[in-house]
Amino acid sequence: MLLLLLPLLACESKVSSDADAEHAWLGLDGAVDRALSLGFDGYNAASSANIADQQADGDSNGTMVVSGQVDQGSSDNKGMRLLLALTEYSDTLGDDGEPDIVYDTNPDAPANLDLTLRNIPDGTLDGTLAGEFGMDGDLTGVVDLQLTISATLESADDGGVQRKDGSTHVTGSATSDYGTYEVDVTD
Repeated sequence: MLLLLLPLLACESKVSSDADAEHAWLGLDGAVDRALSLGFDGYNAASSANIADQQADGDSNGTMVVSGQVDQGSSDNKGMRLLLALTEYSDTLGDDGEPDIVYDTNPDAPANLDLTLRNIPDGTLDGTLAGEFGMDGDLTGVVDLQLTISATLESADDGGVQRKDGSTHVTGSATSDYGTYEVDVTD
């Protein structure tokens, strides 16, 4: 029986290195853009700073629900205090055609994404992503991400705002049952 179990255990990949920690972040990189868009959708539909739940599908699997608050007014500076609830969420597919990493947040403890956007649409974005994410796929288990994000903004083709390619710098930590590992990625 033990010989049958060993190959199964060897297939699991936990967050147990700095490279794994960065991989855990990179699977969520597109989720920040999606949350930013949903936050603006909620802002545009709201009559107060509180935004109603906004939902979107992941590129390859699952759903994201964003709620929270977005600064009101006509200023070209905005703050967003968003809660991210992920259910079987994935944006990327692996070589096998299956989702690379599938993320879930605890329904009672969504992740916090706090963003400050300055000089919209061609300014800067600074913020934090903090929360526990359950993972399945290329990485498995629970990881607690405590990340700082900075990027340059640019106008999007749809008239919105987006992060400029290659300008995002993410630093911080990813903690799993195997330890705490550093994240330092520019993409």
